[in-house]
Amino acid sequence: MTKTLYLMRHGETLFNQQKKIQGWCDSPLTEKGIGQAQIAGKYFKDQAIEFDNAYASTSERASDTLEQVTDMAYERVKGLKEWNFGRCESESEALNPPLPYGDFFAGYGGEEEFQFRERVSDTLMEIMKEAGETVLAVSHGAACRQFMRNWGHTSEVDQKDRLGNCCILKFEFERDTFKLVEIINHDFSSLD
Repeated sequence: MTKTLYLMRHGETLFNQQKKIQGWCDSPLTEKGIGQAQIAGKYFKDQAIEFDNAYASTSERASDTLEQVTDMAYERVKGLKEWNFGRCESESEALNPPLPYGDFFAGYGGEEEFQFRERVSDTLMEIMKEAGETVLAVSHGAACRQFMRNWGHTSEVDQKDRLGNCCILKFEFERDTFKLVEIINHDFSSLD
């Protein structure tokens, strides 16, 4: 049986607005971020997509986003948290090295890139093995990107640009394999 995973990035936060590095540290959704999550929720309603299970990172920005998308019960999961950026947390994004980051943040007490990728990938594998047919998981930009990279060999769908707030990655899951089938970006111009 093929299952469907909708992996979504959280809405805009105060630290996103202030261009601060935000991994394991947290900041609240902005009014725009709340609006973005509501637009994503409308997308699911308009497409008549109903979830059997829903999951969010333990970061408040992810659970607050999920609560704007659906009012169903959900589980908070530590494995869906963003990259741990160590001592760079809440500092200016100007400190970020050029992409790809590799193990840069491990030198500052954060996670190594492949350790992070494996954490997120293993978590989503566990979720999909136990969950129903259609699943929503709200996570973070780098977490979504690292999961895409882990399964890039199974799909021709890609997006070179940064994954925007509330971007939705639609994956098919069958026989312990994920395949990215669609990237859903929303029009947020009404929020500006």
